[in-house]
Amino acid sequence: MSTPKKKKRITFIEARITSTLSVSLVLFILGIMALLGILANNLSIYVRENIGFSIVLKESVQENNVAQLQTVLAHAEYVKAAQYISKEEALKEIMRELGENPEEIIGVNPMQASIEVRLKADYTHPDSIANIEAKLRKYNYIEDIYFQKDLIQSVNDNMRTIGFILFALAMVLMVISYVLISNTIRLTAYSRRFIIYTMKLVGATPGFIRRPFILSNILSGIIAAVIAIILLTCCMSYIVNEFDNFYTLISTRMMLIVYGIVLLLGILLTAISSFFAVNRYIGMKRDDLYYV
Repeated sequence: MSTPKKKKRITFIEARITSTLSVSLVLFILGIMALLGILANNLSIYVRENIGFSIVLKESVQENNVAQLQTVLAHAEYVKAAQYISKEEALKEIMRELGENPEEIIGVNPMQASIEVRLKADYTHPDSIANIEAKLRKYNYIEDIYFQKDLIQSVNDNMRTIGFILFALAMVLMVISYVLISNTIRLTAYSRRFIIYTMKLVGATPGFIRRPFILSNILSGIIAAVIAIILLTCCMSYIVNEFDNFYTLISTRMMLIVYGIVLLLGILLTAISSFFAVNRYIGMKRDDLYYV
């Protein structure tokens, strides 16, 4: 006599495991999208902060003027890093590139002292660059300022396009994920639709009926999120081991943000799906339950 109950219990457990694994795979894909979004943002910041400009100083510039300009740049909110390059250092650099000493040919050092400046990512937009350039040109010992404006504009445009594509993909995946999770949870609610009807007959309120289903599925969502987080961690560990410089784009804080997003989505998607799935059967009449 106990065999049918045991078989039914095993079937329910298997359905719950299948449901949890299905949700975990969906959350894993959403986690990958969140990770790609944050990585794209970090890559954008890294690229923009490694594109700077050169301040070429006049031949007549005094040491105190150089020191003054270095102090101004060190305290400027838009500067990531600034490095002074003397005429001698510039000559050594050009010698390494050309393989010969131009001073021996010309008779004098043709290079000029300069300051190489790298901007913070927030100040690499055209308006900010124009404003920075206008401020610096007020110093009469600056001969010229060379910005890689075309390169900066190209990077900004490309990153904006990538960001838009990732956002669009994330929205599409969110809709698909909700539908998949909703269908999975709806199957669970479908298998217990007569229990829902019985609870309604004995006077249980809709909130009381929904509560155990929502809590149960939230627990499954948390378990699914943990599984997805483990998969993400393994995936990232593999990538970091395979690509030496990849770790520079990843931080513990970034991974914690992704884990938090996955966990939050696991809770929210399962809770919302459970709410609507159970509501569907709460409002049904007994005869309709046989034909859904």
